[in-house]
Amino acid sequence: MTKISSKDLGQDPIGKLLIKQAVPASIGILVMSLNVLIDTIFVGNWIGSIAIAAINVVLPVSFFIAALGMAIGIGGASIISRSLGADNPKKALYTFGNQITLTLIVTLAFVAAGLTFVDSIVPSFGGKGDIFDPAKVYYIIVLYGVPVLALCMMGNNVIRAEGKPKFGMVAMMIPSVGNLVLDYIFINLLDYGMYGAAWATTGSYFLCFIYIVWFFRSGNSELKIGWKHLGLRLDIVREIGALGFVTLARQAVVSITYLFVNNILYHLGGEASVTVYAIIGRMLMFALFPVLGVTQGFLPIAGFNYGAGMYKRVVESINIAIKYAALLALLVFTFIMIFPEAIARVFTTDADVVNNTPHAMRWVFAATPVIAIQLIGAAYFQAVGKAVPALLLTLTRQGFFFIPLILVLPRFYGEIGVWISFPIADLLSTMVTGYYLNREVRQKLKPAISAEKE
Repeated sequence: MTKISSKDLGQDPIGKLLIKQAVPASIGILVMSLNVLIDTIFVGNWIGSIAIAAINVVLPVSFFIAALGMAIGIGGASIISRSLGADNPKKALYTFGNQITLTLIVTLAFVAAGLTFVDSIVPSFGGKGDIFDPAKVYYIIVLYGVPVLALCMMGNNVIRAEGKPKFGMVAMMIPSVGNLVLDYIFINLLDYGMYGAAWATTGSYFLCFIYIVWFFRSGNSELKIGWKHLGLRLDIVREIGALGFVTLARQAVVSITYLFVNNILYHLGGEASVTVYAIIGRMLMFALFPVLGVTQGFLPIAGFNYGAGMYKRVVESINIAIKYAALLALLVFTFIMIFPEAIARVFTTDADVVNNTPHAMRWVFAATPVIAIQLIGAAYFQAVGKAVPALLLTLTRQGFFFIPLILVLPRFYGEIGVWISFPIADLLSTMVTGYYLNREVRQKLKPAISAEKE
């Protein structure tokens, strides 16, 4: 078998390379999303619809702490891609070592705080009434495994930075498949209820971690670190922090969004409305898997070629990535618009939830065809190490537009005000991102290409 090298990122045709990077990423996201969907279906049918709402309450907290690892992973991956492109493997090695140390320190601290204040955190994210007890059970057990998940997320991004998407795909598939198998054993066969759902999730994280460790200790990785690389270096920590903060801020805003939306919907429609949002949230993760796959595949290509000074390839990668992502987003939009009723019935038989989900889902996905520009645009600035514009563009949708909209519109339009906030935020953030991405290409990349020719 031909050994895969990061150098391929600067040599293969962009279209072929993007497919090569995006397909494994898409498959990995698909399997992970299917896991979330099927897990929700299992929980809804084997435990009850309240259990779906309980897990939805816990997800933003556990995902935020795990996202610390993802933030450190993506921030470091940008540095690693550009370092490999600039033929500077020493910096790549120290970056990876610092990522490991930072992930352990930060996530363990947050988990300790999360367990200490569990009785305050669960209700604040919508775990009230009948939802509280099952949410608390799930929250505590899952939090034990979150540092391991954070290490897996960090490692997965480093694998992709090396230009080895197939290994990254497997790393995403292992916890998904493992969780479903353990779900069946713990919930259906052993009848452990929410305890079973929680331990199935936590156990799947450890399975993924074993694979990640194997990858980096085998001959597949170019990054062979030693103990000296684990010592924190201020310059690298700062760069990881600046770029990783983009991802962390995005996930923090997502968590805040869940907090607001869950509480607003609970006030407007009770547990049924929270469950509707839980189902739509799962579909947002699942249905957009090909678009997110293109975004994941785009990151190492843009970062490597930018680091190597091959700006024409960077512009080409932006254009092709947007075209691919836009086409896939249109297909997703069509699917959601046609089959929302059937989707709702897959998750639950609760009449209130089934009746209310289709209308809400259509509104939430209404602007899906235009989101490619927003996703690729924000990803570009992160890939090339421009932390400030990456941060601002990442926060446009959720932070600058969506949160103000859901705080205002439901006051006038009730529950429908929550749902229409989604497409309005999508449209506004796409317009802003498109403007800044176009300006970057015209003022920075194209002049650099012209300078190369001269």
